Amino acid sequence: MTGSDDPDPRDPLADLRPRLPSPLREAADGRFERRGVRLLLKRDDLIHPELVGNKWRKLAPNLAEAAGRTVLTFGGAYSNHLRATAAAGRLLGLRTVGVVRGQELADRPLNPSLARCAADGMRLHFVDRSTYRRKTEPETLAAVLRAADAEDAYVVPEGGSNPAAVRGCRALGEELAGRADVVAVACGTGGTLAGLAAGLGCGTRALGIPVLKGGFLAEDVRTLQSEAFGGPRGDWSLDDRFHFGGYARVPPELDAFAEDFQHRHGVPVERLYVAKLLHALVALVDDDAFPRGSTVAAVITGRPFP
Repeated sequence: MTGSDDPDPRDPLADLRPRLPSPLREAADGRFERRGVRLLLKRDDLIHPELVGNKWRKLAPNLAEAAGRTVLTFGGAYSNHLRATAAAGRLLGLRTVGVVRGQELADRPLNPSLARCAADGMRLHFVDRSTYRRKTEPETLAAVLRAADAEDAYVVPEGGSNPAAVRGCRALGEELAGRADVVAVACGTGGTLAGLAAGLGCGTRALGIPVLKGGFLAEDVRTLQSEAFGGPRGDWSLDDRFHFGGYARVPPELDAFAEDFQHRHGVPVERLYVAKLLHALVALVDDDAFPRGSTVAAVITGRPFP
């Protein structure tokens, strides 16, 4: 898939016209320049106005594999992945079902994120948190599909991270190969990092900044690479000190940081992932984590909602 003005009629996603490769732009920032470090911004948030950033890279191969079938996937009440899947369904004329964590939400007014999903045609199916935790178990998944009246659906996991998505994210690394010494990305389920590291090749390290607590992500990334490529790929590491208390936690100091970065660089800063990534890089460069003369690229995977 390319950003060409002439869609490939054989490609079911060609009419979405993604902007690929996404722009890579230098950001003049005194906090980095003082340490002799060059900062680049990989603007994956500009790939598509509705399927933003890594959501495009992860969803596109899965939507192609769905081949017109109903797409069922999972997420929490503020899931970027659910919104992207719903938008893709509307744009492509695909039926979508979102399995939402929290049965108690079924009787409440929809928040803006879930309301957008519903407006885009996604059918929401709420499940209790215990069932949601067991959603990958075959018996539980089968029961969820029956309850959602979607037994024939193409299933995409939470966050969109599966072998197809990981292979799709390899292109992100290929676009950045040789352009930076370190490429950093915020991580939820690990699929983007797994593919990014595989595509970078020798000489560039991938750095993942988890936005959830728990310390479980390294094993997940190893598993995803094994499933996608048959074994480990690339040089990658995680730094789990910058989650700010967990997913969807945006304390005032992080919000203030994001506002300041926007003012400095004119880049809208999404709070749940991108702000934590950029904050981590500023903290790391201040700690001399990157050698003088290094180039660091930050992958901007999303933008603020709404």
